[in-house]
Amino acid sequence: MNETASGRRLEGRVALVTGASRGVGAAVARAYAAEGAQLILVARTVGGLEEVDDAVRAAGAPAATLVPLDITDGPGIDRLGGAIFERHGRLDVLVGNAASLGTLTPASHLKPETWDQTLAINLTANWRLIRSMDPLLRQSQAGRAIFVTSRASLAAPPYWAAYAASKAALDALVTSWAGELNKTAVKANLLDPGKLRTAMRARAFPGEDPETLDSPDAVAEAFVRLALPLWEQNGARIVARELLAGSC
Repeated sequence: MNETASGRRLEGRVALVTGASRGVGAAVARAYAAEGAQLILVARTVGGLEEVDDAVRAAGAPAATLVPLDITDGPGIDRLGGAIFERHGRLDVLVGNAASLGTLTPASHLKPETWDQTLAINLTANWRLIRSMDPLLRQSQAGRAIFVTSRASLAAPPYWAAYAASKAALDALVTSWAGELNKTAVKANLLDPGKLRTAMRARAFPGEDPETLDSPDAVAEAFVRLALPLWEQNGARIVARELLAGSC
């Protein structure tokens, strides 16, 4: 399982998680903390970041570096990359999780500002992360990048045009970048966490009973495995539950 002498699989690895104040991002942060990672947590909500940091320290991990940042702030992402280089000289794990549902409506009814904002968060912000963090990941002995995708990127259901298009474009972006990494120690993959009890899911399916869904913690182990130095797959699209069930 690639455990260190301490028994914690991510001991000493520097990990950046976006959208870390709630949902999947918070679950990943807690799981990484339990495995010994040094965390850099990014989200807009300061209070949410502080709550996650409390959980991180309760797990016996060092306090996380909290970065209140709108992920669409490209220059801010660049400054973050510079700060990580100054402090750590590298980045071992990048988790691109922050996302926006946008508005579920006919494509012809989408407001231009909604379209622009959805793509800015789900696609362009992740490109800016790649642009800024690629050199840092290459400084790691085993850089690992994980981007959260969705079944919507394949199914493109009616009324989901902005979200589905942004996630499909993210899939293409990460797959292309992964190909560029083939001769490096960096691996980049897409991870579909599936149906989970999150605020975004509640917005998309308001009539759904949340108690019928797993919490994000149920798939956090999949994020841990893709962050390990022994993970060798690159450019793959992985479904979390299939990975955890041993079918991929």
